[in-house]
Amino acid sequence: MTIELHPGALASLLNGDHGSPYNILGPQPAGEGQISVRTFQPYAQTVTLIKDATGERFEMTRAHQDGLFEVTISGARGDLYHYEAKTKRDTSVTFYDPYAFEPQMTEFDVYLLRQGRHFDSYEKLGAHIVEREGVRGVRFAVWAPNAYRVSVIGDFNGWDARLHPMQMYSDSGFWELFIPGVDEGAVYRYSIRSRNMGYRGEKSDPYGFFSEFRPANASVVAELDRYEWGDAHWIEQRATRDMFKQPMATYEVHLGSWQRDENGQCLNYREIARRLAAYCVDMGYTHVELMPITEYPFDGSWGYQVTGYFAPTSRHGSPEDFMYFVDHLHQQGIGVILDWVPAHFPKDGHALAYFDGTHLYEHADPRQGEHPDWGTFIFNYGRNEVRNFLLSSALFWLKKYHIDGLRVDAVASMLYLDYSRKQGEWLPNEYGTNENLAAISFVREFNTLVHREVPGAITIAEESTSWAMVSRPTYVGGLGFTFKWNMGWMHDTLDYMKLNPIHRRYHHHLITFALIYAFNENFILSLSHDEVVHLKGSLLTKMAGDWWQKFAGLRLLFASQYTMPGKKLHFMGQEFGQWNEWSEERALDWYLLDLPTHQGVQNFMRDLNRLYAAQPALWEHDFDGKGFEWIEVNDIENSVFAYMRFGDDRADFLLVVCNYTPVVRSGYRIGVPVAGYYREIMNSDAAIYGGGDVGNGGGAWTDDDVPYHVHQQSVKLTLPPLGCLILKLDRDAVKG
Repeated sequence: MTIELHPGALASLLNGDHGSPYNILGPQPAGEGQISVRTFQPYAQTVTLIKDATGERFEMTRAHQDGLFEVTISGARGDLYHYEAKTKRDTSVTFYDPYAFEPQMTEFDVYLLRQGRHFDSYEKLGAHIVEREGVRGVRFAVWAPNAYRVSVIGDFNGWDARLHPMQMYSDSGFWELFIPGVDEGAVYRYSIRSRNMGYRGEKSDPYGFFSEFRPANASVVAELDRYEWGDAHWIEQRATRDMFKQPMATYEVHLGSWQRDENGQCLNYREIARRLAAYCVDMGYTHVELMPITEYPFDGSWGYQVTGYFAPTSRHGSPEDFMYFVDHLHQQGIGVILDWVPAHFPKDGHALAYFDGTHLYEHADPRQGEHPDWGTFIFNYGRNEVRNFLLSSALFWLKKYHIDGLRVDAVASMLYLDYSRKQGEWLPNEYGTNENLAAISFVREFNTLVHREVPGAITIAEESTSWAMVSRPTYVGGLGFTFKWNMGWMHDTLDYMKLNPIHRRYHHHLITFALIYAFNENFILSLSHDEVVHLKGSLLTKMAGDWWQKFAGLRLLFASQYTMPGKKLHFMGQEFGQWNEWSEERALDWYLLDLPTHQGVQNFMRDLNRLYAAQPALWEHDFDGKGFEWIEVNDIENSVFAYMRFGDDRADFLLVVCNYTPVVRSGYRIGVPVAGYYREIMNSDAAIYGGGDVGNGGGAWTDDDVPYHVHQQSVKLTLPPLGCLILKLDRDAVKG
């Protein structure tokens, strides 16, 4: 016998409006020992059901002229069968029935998702290649609680939303469907019909693992568990490494413009990996920090307007290609940090914005939900499922792609409700103040989760305000980040370097002020991409003076950065004196390395990185006052600064002297704690770096009977113009 359909349900199905397809399609009970099987195949002329166990064939009856077919057979729900359909063009296709396979999402999954506690939700949501009862296909799942119908559309069903409507689990808002025969490389979207004001949209998968190449933007089914990693040794060591007491010289990279091929096109992840790893090893960088490679539609956003929080951008290849990138760098001893953007997302119609016809991921009120600076939406951190989405994204990159750390962009915009807003343009919190309590809670949970779940992984905050304890543990009231960019140091130092040297005496504090708060946070001294865009010019063009002085000033800037407390970061191109302002539209100006001036800067940075890594005094006490001591901090007239750096072994110290004027200072006396020979282990004015070779002939002996500063002996030095000297006591030297 057959089961009669309610006319409304039938019309709903035929119109692509039915939100509970399992109630109509697939096997339905039809009396003892029998099932009535229905399938909707609008392009079929005939459909035959074939039992897998026996091979029996049953011609199905066309129950409706628009393509609903039905047959009643002996059997039970769960018996495996497939269809053979002849199309109106007289071609034959065979396929399994999606509605013969029960949804796999469990009540516990839904509970955790709704509570915001399903931290590996990327294993449940999105598109997963699975095998069900020996049948290979893809299980799709998506969150759209305000939709009354969600369908999977793609190149496998002619983008027809009537063919594969999904089933919601209870009233959870989570929709699921297993589609047999779909495989890796299939292109798909979700077709959504909302309960709200008749909204209809076609959306990319929020949990999609891959995307079409821009400007196309549909999701692509990808397999993530096939790649064979070779970095087990790196991961094992990372788990026990104390990054607070390790050298960390980071090379910030925009993959689309670091290098390009001979036709000016983007390189594949694999090619970039080989070139970049070799370059970083040669130059002595310990880490690479990638500007966002999470999928994004607009090149001019540099990746900071993300539409794919689980997808490496297809500009450079496939997910496996990106796995190779990380793996290769790890095998060459280079850590990989990823810029991650949970602060906001773009309004592109195919992505998260207004996802199910409502402000699902963002706030509805523009005073909370729209970012005035960037024209983007702000995540609703108070919604459990949104928090879960972001927390899962963070863990996804760390676990699935072996990323070593996440640098979180625009943290300040998350913390303050009135960020970039005028009076009346923002809503205070429940206490009447401007802190975004939900965002603060989210940030703390993010940091706690990362440090707990991924041993050795680090988190870095780009936070530009005076918010306290950004890089202090959550259990003492901090936000929990491992490190924080020192934006104050960056701006003060660059402002100082822009000044005509004759005026620097009036701005002495721009160098000294950062040391007042240097140990309040775990700082990274960053010279990032933000300082070389939007008509700000390159670092080289910021330096005051003529051609020679600009190069000398750049070397001095780098030497000062590397000898001050804090980890280090350079944006690509700075290490060889990129002259033009950076643009994402072209590769760096590598041709400059044909010129000796730029070769000199690169040689200096190579040697400085190696010196840095070899001297524990430069990194063992970056975050406490034991590692730094001023010697000369008051020579305003000469713009000279002298200080010492100490490691765990205080006898193994370095003396650093910086002269910020283009004047040679002969006979400059510096007090030192120990008598002996101070060897010049680095001189930024050396001829091999493009300098004038002004120095001390390799070092200088102390004058033991001449106390100076607070010490009982002193050394008399020749300070090069716009130069930095790094000296180390040579305890084995014999005075001839």
